[in-house]
Amino acid sequence: MPQVDVVDETFVVAPPGAVAAVFADPAAWRGFWPDLRPKVYADRGDEGMRWTVTGALTGTMEVWLEPVLDGTLLHYFLRADLPGSPSPRRLHREKTRRQLAAKALAFRLKTILEDGRAPGCAP
Repeated sequence: MPQVDVVDETFVVAPPGAVAAVFADPAAWRGFWPDLRPKVYADRGDEGMRWTVTGALTGTMEVWLEPVLDGTLLHYFLRADLPGSPSPRRLHREKTRRQLAAKALAFRLKTILEDGRAPGCAP
């Protein structure tokens, strides 16, 4: 079982292809995950992407894009270990930090991709 196991879901009112395009750009990854070095092992197109990660953590990461109604359910998974033998307190802090970072990224993408769309209006 990984030491850091993060799962997040956020609904984005944008087509899966638009969300996939954001994650398809390797230049953007440094901004999303500055202390990780992702390496693609499965590019699933409009369905998302899977990476192995090294750097501050070692493990796997996935973005799965599920078409739902007039948008995309963005599923995010990070399953990784910290180097060495971290204390339970450090593990808890790291997991919390990664959970907050995942949600912040999802909300940032919502802001950009939904482009000020009012609730209840078509994308």
